Amino acid sequence: MTMSTGLAVLTWPLHTDRLTLRPATPDDADATWRFRRREDVSRWITRASATLDEHRTWFRAPDSLAKALVIEHSGTIIGDLMVRIEDAWAQAEIAERARGMQAELGWVLHPEHAGHGYATEAVRELLRLCFEDLGLHRVTATCFAVNEASWRLMERVGMRREFYTVRDSLHRSGEWLDCVGYALLSDEWTGSA
Repeated sequence: MTMSTGLAVLTWPLHTDRLTLRPATPDDADATWRFRRREDVSRWITRASATLDEHRTWFRAPDSLAKALVIEHSGTIIGDLMVRIEDAWAQAEIAERARGMQAELGWVLHPEHAGHGYATEAVRELLRLCFEDLGLHRVTATCFAVNEASWRLMERVGMRREFYTVRDSLHRSGEWLDCVGYALLSDEWTGSA
């Protein structure tokens, strides 16, 4: 398994009331393609592969797999999550203490499974994993401002809006879109957001 050091030390899979979260494997490429190829999903995600083969190549790359988890409900993959562990900014003399202390999060849920609270349940578990299991200091997430479902999810799980930028993100449609960024600190995490 090509997981980052932080994720590799955890015991998998993780279970919530209704979901199972586990590291993605190369064999999950086709299942994630089923929802990532949809226009109502691909319009929001960073990479929208044009073909299944292109998606397989990207998904199976070690860098992609190292930060990818899948969400399963009753044995079916219904979404995926990203956990990109990063160094926090620090002054040079204490930079070592900031290594691997924050993460950028991302998520995709198959629209056929929306409206049941699965994304909220999965992201809450992801936050728990980041703060309780990995001991991170801070997590962040961003999305296009017009992707209301995503930023509302960030607010539902207790994240705080830190910025709103105006037309700084170029969408594949050719239009410059506004972006929002959210964060949560470990001492803000209640575990029951």
